[in-house]
Amino acid sequence: MKIKNNVAVSNSGFVFNSNSGEFFSANPIGTEIINSLKENKCFEEIKTMIISKYNIDEATFEKDFYDFLSVLNNYSITDNND
Repeated sequence: MKIKNNVAVSNSGFVFNSNSGEFFSANPIGTEIINSLKENKCFEEIKTMIISKYNIDEATFEKDFYDFLSVLNNYSITDNND
């Protein structure tokens, strides 16, 4: 899954979709996930990074990750054409 090219993400977690004009704020972990997806990192790379950086177990990460992807999809942030 990729983040659309027209999506801007600030260091503070402000996410803006220039096509729709919609925006939202992400927490630090969400911001890292979005930026990792923009860098074309795979699920395993993102999981390893987040689990090693934050005190979170694998099952919790996977559930939260897929829930977050659903939110991104609802905001039309993701590009599912890959």
